[in-house]
Amino acid sequence: MQRTFAIIKPDAVAKGVAGRILSKIEENGFKVVAMKMMHMTDAQARGFYQVHRERPFFGSLVAFMTQGPSIVMALEGDNAIARWRELMGATDPAKAAAGTIRKEFASSIEANAVHGSDAPDTAAFEIPYFFSALEITAR
Repeated sequence: MQRTFAIIKPDAVAKGVAGRILSKIEENGFKVVAMKMMHMTDAQARGFYQVHRERPFFGSLVAFMTQGPSIVMALEGDNAIARWRELMGATDPAKAAAGTIRKEFASSIEANAVHGSDAPDTAAFEIPYFFSALEITAR
């Protein structure tokens, strides 16, 4: 079993499709071991996306992620990181495969509905960024 981190981003929450995305997550064999809705502060978003701080899109990313509530989650399953990334689809929804979350629910490269850890070390940073050990359901 492996854990990964996921966000249903503010654009998807605002469109009212969070429940449909959660259904896809569960239908694809993931166990949600932690979940909460939150409205990220500027400081939280800057800290979370610190790896991108030198990139030109950093400011717009922070603004986007703080525009409204999002749902943060820890997911568990066999090969969870790779499987979640596959279910999310390409960052650009126009290039995402049919049946992926981004193909179905995203509007643009930036308003792309969901986030997911890209590697075990990323998940190891992202999950405890938002959840204490007490908030995560034991296996």
